[in-house]
Amino acid sequence: MLFELFPYLSALLIEEVERRPDKVVLRTRVRAKTAACQCGRISARVHGRYIRRLRDVAVGGLGVVIELCIRRFRCENPACPTVTFAEQIVGLTTPHSRQTPQLRGVLTQIGLALAGRAGARLASTVGITVGKDTLLRLVRALPEPEVGEVEVLGVDDFAFRKGRHYGTVLIDMATHLPLHLYDGREGEDLAAWLRDHPEVKVICRDRSGGYVEGARAGAPQAEQVADRYHLWANLGQAVEKTVNARRSRLAEPPSEPADAPGEPPVLQPLAGLKIVTRLREQHAAAHALREQGMSKAAIGRKLGLHQATVRKLVNAPSADDVVAKSLQRAHVVDPYVGYLHRRWNEGVRNAAQLYREIQDQGYPGGELAVQRHLRRYRTGRGHAPDPGPKPPSVREATSWIMTHPEHLRDDDADKLHRLRARDPGLDRLTAHVRKFAAMMTGRHGDRLEDWIAGAEQDDLAPLAAFARNLRRDFDAVRNGLSLPHSSGAVEGNINRLKMLKRQMFGRASLDLLRKRVLLAR
Repeated sequence: MLFELFPYLSALLIEEVERRPDKVVLRTRVRAKTAACQCGRISARVHGRYIRRLRDVAVGGLGVVIELCIRRFRCENPACPTVTFAEQIVGLTTPHSRQTPQLRGVLTQIGLALAGRAGARLASTVGITVGKDTLLRLVRALPEPEVGEVEVLGVDDFAFRKGRHYGTVLIDMATHLPLHLYDGREGEDLAAWLRDHPEVKVICRDRSGGYVEGARAGAPQAEQVADRYHLWANLGQAVEKTVNARRSRLAEPPSEPADAPGEPPVLQPLAGLKIVTRLREQHAAAHALREQGMSKAAIGRKLGLHQATVRKLVNAPSADDVVAKSLQRAHVVDPYVGYLHRRWNEGVRNAAQLYREIQDQGYPGGELAVQRHLRRYRTGRGHAPDPGPKPPSVREATSWIMTHPEHLRDDDADKLHRLRARDPGLDRLTAHVRKFAAMMTGRHGDRLEDWIAGAEQDDLAPLAAFARNLRRDFDAVRNGLSLPHSSGAVEGNINRLKMLKRQMFGRASLDLLRKRVLLAR
């Protein structure tokens, strides 16, 4: 069993096995009587001996150390520049190494998968003691894979530091494996790589201007394909901007006609308000405790009220006086609650603007009272009349428009239908989006010109701007809507790259990141 695990042991003579708490030490020497020099001459003349210690893979959670008695031989070839040489055991020793090839391979794979600190922690749990810097050196020493023939190339950028520092990754779309990783996202770097690979026929990319020029300069023979994912994402941004500009029309119209601008608002009855009942109860309780001889501080502790509130209740001869003063201050906004609710549901959330609007209607109070009332809406504690169904948010309406009709829930489809009936602009927007979706999923790139012309003629400004932007990269967009190529494999590699980058906490240089991206599988 031991020889199956460690094939090189057949070439060694094990003299002693020592088990220590954290490792197993094998003291060995070579069985062969002769050794071969690098010139090929066999020599049996021993010049000297020394002990070489090699670490091997762990067994049973214990590290393995091989203490090997190495002989130095004298080369008998007069023409050989080597005077003496040390014997080497295939599969066990390599020049100047303190680890066996098997252990070095295991540590290299651990370094590729987990990098430094995490890799060192994993190795320690299986009985291998290694430092994080050693793992990183092993990864950096690996040769990069050779780039073969590439016909379909994927290009995309990634962020070292979002908004400040970017890099570029190149993907072989046939194998979905990364080919190259470099700093920056300039077109000249991409063009230089493409000139060394004239076999590239298709380039899948996003709509970045640098990649457009780089692909055109480095591979004029290749067809450029704009990624459908980015096209749909850009369309979604235009739809969201359009919906946001018309958000005041998202709310359902009020069931009852609003108050006419020239008519005074209708006052709400105050006798049934909760605050009136509460003030009368507190006034009665405070006077009852006062008649029992309790102090104002004791009354406050008993009723859980502030001392100033107790003083106000005790000093008031009747509950009506307390109610009158409180209502004069706290409910000056009540006559305008219906209007505030309606304007809030229409998307107007600025207290200063609402204060000016009700001030024109005769509101006698100050802006602070309006702010206090609106705070109830913001925190969900409003006690004004029911404003009706909550209007959809901009993102909700955008998701309804961008979702396939067959995938919409029944209630969402009904809300979108009512929304389109209320606003002709959103109805046209939904029609444009569904035409683009049908063109994209059905690979009807020949319809792109008609779709752009229709969107440009509409008065929906964000959608028209998106359509005009498509003309700048018309051929690549048409290819993206016609050809089967997609940048899905590129986006998957970008997600994996982000995971590797964050795993190294941003402290590794580009060369280490490139090795892990290109070699880790």
